[in-house]
Amino acid sequence: MNQKLLKLENLIQFHTVCRQLHSLGQRRMLAQWRHGFSSYPVWTTQLYARPWQTDMLIGTGLSQCRLLVTKKEKKSWKFQLPATKSKKEVEVWIGITVEELARAMKKDIVSLPSGEKITFLDTPGHAAFSAMRARGAQVTDIVVLVVAADDGVMKQTVESIQHAKDAQVPIVLAINKCDKPDADPEKVKKELLAYDVVCEDYGGDVQAVHVSALMGDNLMALAEATIALAEMLELKADPTGPVEGTVIESFTDKGRGPVTTAIIQRGTLRKGSILVAGKSWAKVRAMFDEHGKTISEAYPSMPVGIIGWRDLPSAGDEILEVESEFYPVKPRAREVIDWRKFEQELEKNKDDLKIIEEKRKEHQEAHQKAREQYGTLNWKERSFKKYLERKEQRPLKAKKKAEGDSNVLPIIIKGDVDGSVEAILNIMDTYDASHECELELVHFGVGDISENDVNFAETFDGIIYGFNVNASNVIQQSAARKRVKIKLHKIIYRLIEDLQEELSSRLPCLVEEQPIGEASILATFSVTEGKKKIPVAGCRVQKGQLERQKKFKLIRNGHVIWKGSLTSLKHHKDDVSVIKTGMDCGLSLDEEKVEFKVGDEIVCYEEKEILAKTSWDPGF
Repeated sequence: MNQKLLKLENLIQFHTVCRQLHSLGQRRMLAQWRHGFSSYPVWTTQLYARPWQTDMLIGTGLSQCRLLVTKKEKKSWKFQLPATKSKKEVEVWIGITVEELARAMKKDIVSLPSGEKITFLDTPGHAAFSAMRARGAQVTDIVVLVVAADDGVMKQTVESIQHAKDAQVPIVLAINKCDKPDADPEKVKKELLAYDVVCEDYGGDVQAVHVSALMGDNLMALAEATIALAEMLELKADPTGPVEGTVIESFTDKGRGPVTTAIIQRGTLRKGSILVAGKSWAKVRAMFDEHGKTISEAYPSMPVGIIGWRDLPSAGDEILEVESEFYPVKPRAREVIDWRKFEQELEKNKDDLKIIEEKRKEHQEAHQKAREQYGTLNWKERSFKKYLERKEQRPLKAKKKAEGDSNVLPIIIKGDVDGSVEAILNIMDTYDASHECELELVHFGVGDISENDVNFAETFDGIIYGFNVNASNVIQQSAARKRVKIKLHKIIYRLIEDLQEELSSRLPCLVEEQPIGEASILATFSVTEGKKKIPVAGCRVQKGQLERQKKFKLIRNGHVIWKGSLTSLKHHKDDVSVIKTGMDCGLSLDEEKVEFKVGDEIVCYEEKEILAKTSWDPGF
């Protein structure tokens, strides 16, 4: 045992010496390069992996070192775990950082024994966030595909595999919930074969790690598998030159204004840098890391929060640093933004011209048809015919307008971040029940609900939906005075369910027939009342009861041939109001022309109004 520990210490020391020697050599080469003695570029891996090339011997030694250190760390953690785990509650809040959560849970933060760092970009698994998952695959170097060992391959799993293939990004498979009794990791691996994800156990190149997020099992092994794949692929990035990156998320902070979280993919971001993203630009006032701490520089693959944007860029926008060698910095940034806005305006004008041309063609065709219709008439006949058409159309237009006003639901969407608003708008794009109720998007944006949102809702008689945002007491009081509904949600499918209920409430109620009793006609005859002969049906109640005050229908060969009320209901010669199961009766209808036939069926029913439900299915 002592010899093994000694070997481990030797490997760790060897690892440390290699780092120090290489660091010294890199600093010398960097100094020479900066003084013009060399043009050798400095590279760093996209996942914070070691920036030097290791030969086979050193690589093997470091891999063994990492494995032994991981095992040692794992054993020490298991030794420190108490015999029984006690549950405790931890308070969390919107915008909580990893460091704050770790402190609340009295846990140390997710550091690797070997010293490397990995930036994990977590994307929601809900069906509504498909666009967010697609963006995540485009930004990352390695996709960690998490599949539950008890559920197997789901729809979102297949979608994520396709996103990884489209982005040409390798996959590391994490089979979660392996601590559950019904877990079957081998079943997951076999199911993935159908989607060209072949694990190493089956002769493929995809690493599969059995983990338990609940128990914390094998999470370190998952991190090491990710680093090993990064080293094998030699993933590197250039920390020099203009900054390039991608906006992961954007939101508005009350004290700091527009804020973006981003991943730097090339160059080194520093305070004072001028950036362009989409149709917005920024002079970087401040930056902070994943722990919320202020930083002065952000290197490739580092997650960073950026403050200083003039407007809010969209999630997925490419970040570029504006060169200031030949141009004044701020005018150059504005020039880029103005050009992008000009291009967007050109595209919009093209679309508008296309729509105008289609409308013009429709009007020409309608005019041509009208000329052909009135071509043989003189001017008096033509004028009179047009007058009659206008007269017929007026009540129809008024009725259509009244129906349209009552069957429109104007809404305003506010979300915490750009990606959340995007997901909600994508769901609304699937709305296909405009024939029932028209869904009108009045306004959308990022940030807490404001007085401007309330004014919009009042003007359009709409509803404000907020996702992970707040409405202050002042705003809520203002909304109450103006009779504006504000609905706040923190779970996206709850928001959509609420929207479905609101749409359903705008629909007219449905009338449902609820049967009370059924009788079969055994004989037919007629009685004379005054000068009239009234047809009468002799019936026997087979089910339920017949109530004279309710509604009835006559069914022949499965088809309803009459609906209405009874004029009489008799048991023998007595007028009665109710006939129960098994009793015979005679009845006549309020329509004399209806003829009874033996074998017909009489059904007694009542009509009840039930709330209609929108036919819109958002897909989850």
